[in-house]
Amino acid sequence: MLEDIQAAIPLGFLLSFMIGPVFFVLLETSAIKGFRAALSFDIGVIIADIIFILAAYFSSYQLLENLSNQPGLYVFGGVILLVYGITIFFKQGTKRPIDKPLKVKSNDYFSLFLKGFFLNFINIGVLVFWLGIIIIVGPSLDNEPVRIRVFFTTMLLSYFITDIFKILLAKQLKRKLTNNRIHLIKKGIGLILVVCGIVLIVKGFLPRDRFTIESGLEKIEGIRKAD
Repeated sequence: MLEDIQAAIPLGFLLSFMIGPVFFVLLETSAIKGFRAALSFDIGVIIADIIFILAAYFSSYQLLENLSNQPGLYVFGGVILLVYGITIFFKQGTKRPIDKPLKVKSNDYFSLFLKGFFLNFINIGVLVFWLGIIIIVGPSLDNEPVRIRVFFTTMLLSYFITDIFKILLAKQLKRKLTNNRIHLIKKGIGLILVVCGIVLIVKGFLPRDRFTIESGLEKIEGIRKAD
């Protein structure tokens, strides 16, 4: 059991630094709106991950293949990210605001929770990722429910604790933020979301043979054996 915990901690740490829309929006929320706002957003993200993990656990390898061969799901999620990113980008306008110290409005923590949840939930690639982890890690845990629960609970806790440190570090930037800098940051976040959306859409239009899971799992297994 202790070995399972030790194996899960570094994986959770690395997961926290996976570059994607959630990573950047979390840092932006912390820097602009503060610790509690970013924490609400992050809890929403983790709840979506828990739902994905449960779906992955009670699903099968066949579901993984079916999802991978449904490019429309990637296109759907990509379009949502694309539209959301474009909206954020153009909502800022082209005119820079007067450069003065930032004044933060009161936060709606439930809305931030929902924002984190849906931003993670619309990305079908996250579910495919967790399914892949279940398939790879399950046999090494002898497919024992207790060991699997301990592993993924530890992994998510490690992920969450690492995010808290990221939030605290990003919060330190708040003193240096002005309306002009916030304007640029939000435009940058909008562009990042647009790029992530385009990547998902392109992934949806790739040939089906590019979505086969066997090759990906073989590569991961090869890396594990090499280690």
